[in-house]
Order: sequence, then C-alpha cells, then structure tokens
Amino acid sequence: MLATIARASTRRPLTVIGLWLLFLLLGFGLGTGVFGRLSDSVPDVPGTESDRAAVHLDGIDPVGESITAVVGGTAVSDPGLRAQVEAAVADLRDAAGIAAVPDPYDTPGLLAEDGQALVIPVTLKGGLDDEAEEKVLDTASDRVHEIKAPEVHVSGGPLLGQQLGERAQQDVARAEIISLPVVLVLLLVIFGGLRAAGLPLLVAVSGIAGAFLALFGFSQFTDISVYAIQVTTMLGLGLAVDYALLMVVRFREERRTTDDVVEAVHRTVARAGRTVLFSGLTVAVSLTGLLVFPSTFLRSMGLAVAAVVVVDMLAALTLLPALLARFGGKIAPARTKPAGEEGRVFARLARFATGRPVVVTAASAIALLFLALPVTGMKINIGGAQQLPSSTEARQLDDTVEAHFPPGTGVSPVTVVLKPGTDPATADRIRALSPGAESRDLPGGTTVLNLRPGGSADGKEATELVQRVRDIRGDEPVEVTGVAARLVDFRAMLGDRAPWAAITVLGGIFLLLFAFTGSVLIPLRTIVTTLLSLGAALGVVVWVFQDGHLASVLGSQELGALSLTAPPLIIAIAFGLAMDYELFILARMRETWLRTGDERDAVVTGLRRSGRVVSCAALLLAVVFGAFMTGGFAPILQIGLGLTLAVLIDATLVRMLLVPATMALLGRRAWWAPPWLRRAHDRFGLHEEARPAEPELTKQH
Repeated sequence: MLATIARASTRRPLTVIGLWLLFLLLGFGLGTGVFGRLSDSVPDVPGTESDRAAVHLDGIDPVGESITAVVGGTAVSDPGLRAQVEAAVADLRDAAGIAAVPDPYDTPGLLAEDGQALVIPVTLKGGLDDEAEEKVLDTASDRVHEIKAPEVHVSGGPLLGQQLGERAQQDVARAEIISLPVVLVLLLVIFGGLRAAGLPLLVAVSGIAGAFLALFGFSQFTDISVYAIQVTTMLGLGLAVDYALLMVVRFREERRTTDDVVEAVHRTVARAGRTVLFSGLTVAVSLTGLLVFPSTFLRSMGLAVAAVVVVDMLAALTLLPALLARFGGKIAPARTKPAGEEGRVFARLARFATGRPVVVTAASAIALLFLALPVTGMKINIGGAQQLPSSTEARQLDDTVEAHFPPGTGVSPVTVVLKPGTDPATADRIRALSPGAESRDLPGGTTVLNLRPGGSADGKEATELVQRVRDIRGDEPVEVTGVAARLVDFRAMLGDRAPWAAITVLGGIFLLLFAFTGSVLIPLRTIVTTLLSLGAALGVVVWVFQDGHLASVLGSQELGALSLTAPPLIIAIAFGLAMDYELFILARMRETWLRTGDERDAVVTGLRRSGRVVSCAALLLAVVFGAFMTGGFAPILQIGLGLTLAVLIDATLVRMLLVPATMALLGRRAWWAPPWLRRAHDRFGLHEEARPAEPELTKQH
C-alpha cells in the first residue's frame, strides 16, 4: 500500500503539489468562515434534564437571552452621565428585537452602593434567528458604547460567545506569528539548510488549512466550540511538523546509500511512512474516545481533531514525497559519522536504563506518580469571564461588577421549570430554598422560578442547590436548568461514559500497536507507561491552575477548578501524542529486532537512531503549544500546559529511561505473541520487510 502511494506521489509530483495547493487555498479561504460560526455552549449535553428544560423554555418563553452593560469609573449620579444613560435606555427600549431594558436609576440593585458604577441589563425577545440576534446585539452594544464614561463594558449571554470567537481568532493569529518563525529557525538548526527545513513547514501550513476546512465542514452539521480553533490548529501544526521531520530525516539517511532521489523517496515512505501511518491512526483512535460522550462539544472536537490528524498524515505521505521527488535532489544527505558516534548520548541512556532496569523503572514510576498526586483532588467547572485575560471586555465587565457590587450580583440563576400539574406545596418548598426567588408565569400553565445561589454560577453552593431542588421534586413534573444544572449534568455524563471511552481507546490502541509490532506485551507496557506520563502532566496542570501555584507566571490565577473542557481534551490528545513518540522509537527497535533478533541491541540501537528525532520533534511541538499559551485564555492555557508537559515528560523521562528499562525487564518476552496471533499478524499486518525466522522464545510457546 505504502509503495503504491509513494509511486503515485513521485510519478506526477507537480499534480500532487497542485492538488494540495488547491486544498490550501480552500482551507484559508472557505475554511476561515468557521470563525463566524463558533459556539460557547460547551456544557450542553443533548437529552439531559438541563437540556430538555432549556429546549422547553425556548419554545414557550417570549423572553430570550440577556446581555449586561456596566458603566463606571466616575460618579454615576453626575447629571450629564445620567442624561446619557437614560437616553441610551430609551433608545434600546425602542429598538427591534429587545424585550426589556430597566432604568438603572429607578431599579433596586442596579446602582452600586459606592455610587461609582451602574448595571444596565438588556433582555432580548425570544425566537430570534441567528442573523436577527446578531443584528440586535450589535445595535445594543454600539448604543451603549456611545455613553461617554471612563468605563463602559458590554458582554454576557450570546454577546460573550461573539467575544470569545473574536478572541479565538486573535489568539490563533498570534500563535502562528510566534510559532512558525521559531519552528523554522529550529528546523534550520536541525537540518542545516533552508530547503530541508522548509518542507516540514509547508506540510505544517497544509495542516493548519486542513484544521480550518475540517472545522468549517463540521460546523454545517453541529456546533463548533470556540476552543476548537486553538486546539485543532495547535495539534495540526505540531503533528505536521513531527511527521515531516521524521520523513525528511529518514530521506536524508537514505540519500547516503543511493544517488537516485526517487528511490530514496520510495525507501523513506516504505519505512518511515509506515510509522507515520500507524502514528496517525493511533492519534485518531485516541480521539475516538471523545465520540463515546453524548456532549456535542466533545463529539465535535473529537471529529474535528481526528480529521486534522488524518490531513497531516496524508500530507506527510503524499505531499511531502512529491516535494522530495521534485526538490529533494538539492537536499544534502545526512552526514556519515564514525561508528559509535551517531546518537551516542541516547545509546548511553539506553545502556544505563537497560543495565539497571529495576532501579530505573521504580524511580521513574515513583517520580511520575508523585507528579500525578494532585489529580486525586481535581475539580471541573464551566468558568466565566474570569478565564479570559484582563484586557478583554468581558473580563473587565466582570471585574467592575465584582469591585462595586455585592457578591452574587449578575450571577446566572438556577432556573426551575414548574410544568402544569406540579403540587403547589412542592413549588413552595422549592421557593423556600432561595429567599427572594423570582417567579414568572408562562403560556400553557408553566411557571419559571429563578433561584439565586450564593457564590459563582457554577460553584459548590449553586450545584448543591440544583441537587436539593431535584431531591425535593420527587416525581413531580419539575426540571432544573441553568449554568449550575448543566455543569451537574455534564459531570454525571463524564462519570457515566468515561469507562466506555477508556475501553474504546485502549482497545483500539492495543490492536494498532499489535499490528505494528506483532507483540502483545509491548502494547500493554506502552499503555501503562503512557498513562503514568499523562497522569503526571495532568497533575501539574491541577497544581498550577486549580491550586494557584505559579499560575500568575502564565498570566492566570487560582481558579479553584479546571475548565471542564481541559481534562478530556488533554487526556485524549496527550495519549495520542505519546503514541506518536512511542512509534518513532518502536519502529527503529523493530527494524533492529527483525534484522538481528537481539533484544538488547534492538533497545539500544532503536533509541540511538530515534532519540534525536524524538527530542527534536518534542521540542518543536512544545514550541507550538507554548505559542498558544500566550493568549491568556485559561482553558487554552490549561490545555497548552498539559500538552506541553505531556510531550516533554514523555519524550524525556518516559521514552529515554522508562521505555528501555521496561523493555529490558521484559527481555525476549517483549516481542512475544501467542502462535495464533503471530500467524494473524503475519497474514494481515502491514509489512514492508521480510521477517526472519521466529525467535527461539516464540517457538517455545
């Protein structure tokens, strides 16, 4: 199969390059339309109680969502300012699509006690389509910003989603501006030439185009989260560089033994291409675990990111061979080093680990488990504007309200839907949970109660209030929705589906690793060591962002919990990336094992010949992830830090010490499989080289 792909790509390289150029233009043209279609409805899970109640209200409530304006920074009793505010309120009341705008000077609770700020809630009419809603939001925001005051901020509701989308676009542009030049410089250092360094970057740009196009395509059928842009772009860019780096390094090695450029490309695709193919498949399989969850956000992220991985893999297997066939003759072969000089540092690490396998395995496992300890206390929440940088309007509005108004002002309520037939006594007990509960009667006999929780909208008090309502209602036709209810349902969904997601991913990874190695023990060892490195990375993220250690260094603060988007994405993506480097190393080990049958030599030679590629790939990927941490958006900071740490821990402690040590502990058993599985692998596995006679251990079994 790979030989066929290589021949097709090198026979008509200009055609292949032209097709990819068309794809790139589509990605940066049509694909960028996704920026206008992003959604911030991350915690919504179709079919849950909170979702059913929200859908029910959307169908009968004449009042829609609301946004909030804050005016402050000066005495709001100033006659001139008051005249401006009252004129703005009057204009907003007359605007199409707006249901209500209270006068802050006549409405209790909307004027700060210190007289330095006021709040203007703007409630939209229900039933507006997307285009009409966007027009109303623009009208309201523009009119409020005409007020002349030191501080005028507008956000909340659907407007917050727009602002998050704009922030996502800015962060992606900044990250690309930072990461691409740095990656190019590092590639120049690695390869020592502009042509060889430029090829991975071309594949990386194709990966970014693929990210945009995939997201735009999925946005036609499902909601795409504002987080998807950063996550898919950072992963698409990073994996493209990884795969291209592996292929170009192998091409330069093959050029040492042949002057025929096309033949060198064919050998590269046959050998390194096999690793890229399995790596892409394992990363994609790691992300299929997200499809097990009914959450629209998680499913859309899983599909989009898997699609980007496939695009990167295809670019490395088709575009890159075409570029090498056309321009590879001008790329210098890898320098021939004296025997024992190539990769000697990595060979020494391998010999050290294989010479002391028990000590190295125990020490590495203890270190990783220590780093993973904070995971035992991990909490997740939805978060709000506090997750945004202080320079954003939504964050400034939140900070102004917090500075001038009592705690809980503006916090989203727990919304209780009392459907017809609800026992009045039950309704009274629910009202008693929150003094000052607001009640509205809707058409059809439905009553809506808004209960004001203490603390934040998704804090402990709010989620406990949701649970108390659900305990009180019994079998009554009562449903709870709102931010806190969505969080409760999202957490329950994660708990229910996580075991199935784990079984799906681990089962798929085991089968792929068996197909790659022909062993049943190597996949098991790989899964265990990868889980250790993943736990360590996630533990540090909890320690930094949830507990607040060093968070200020990254432009964040102690949040008390991780964003509910971060843990599932870190786990799914980091697990796939760990497989990436595992396959880089196993491919070289397997080559030596097939050639010599010496398990110790396979470990040492495999690490010696792959260590530099793995280290360089990890460094480049860390640069890419690090660039996305410059935006200051807390969920992306958490994902970026988690993935950066996962890559660095995995490429150093795990792959350079723990892997060779555990391979040494397994010895010849590492490559063992039952005879019937061995026969299945020989028949159906993807082989590019003939296997030698079975080792003695296999025959014994």
